[in-house]
Amino acid sequence: MRPLHQFLRTLRDDLDAAHRHDPAARTRLEVALAYPGVHAIWVYRLAHHMWAVPLLRLPARVVSQMARAATGVEIHPGARLGERLFIDHGMGVVIGETAEVGDDVVLFHGATLGGRSMKRGKRHPTLGDRVVVGAGAKILGPVWVGHDAQVGANAVVITDVPAGAIAVGVPAKIRGRGTQVPLDVEVDDPAIYI
Repeated sequence: MRPLHQFLRTLRDDLDAAHRHDPAARTRLEVALAYPGVHAIWVYRLAHHMWAVPLLRLPARVVSQMARAATGVEIHPGARLGERLFIDHGMGVVIGETAEVGDDVVLFHGATLGGRSMKRGKRHPTLGDRVVVGAGAKILGPVWVGHDAQVGANAVVITDVPAGAIAVGVPAKIRGRGTQVPLDVEVDDPAIYI
């Protein structure tokens, strides 16, 4: 597949992910025109390609800061984001330079994938595939959040989260290890509402 066709397919997949995950989304056109999380991801994808060229790193940072000003979502162009990421509402989301995000991940507003150290090197989290991060949650440091895990609203994660687990609280504790809850199923425990 040619690079332009692959890039356009990726943009369409991002659009489809937002439309699929948000029950308020009526049309793909509405999502394309009015969803700041989608806009931030699209600009990130451009800035990330620029970041790979050393002479374009400063322009990549400028592009990412313009997206931050326009959308309220800050994604460092050095971060690595997977396919079909959905950032719901967007405002206040921060994704640091060494963060890695798997495929089919959902981040709600106010989520932070941040660092705990000022040292160079891997200092941001890695999220597996199909992870859901609740509103206001903070995942700090080079921790691993396993595939199909969920991080509850306002949780502060500073240690690894096993695959399929639910992490809630400050600091986050593991609940329901290995019992993934699908996005479309209501959960009775208010601690994990997102």
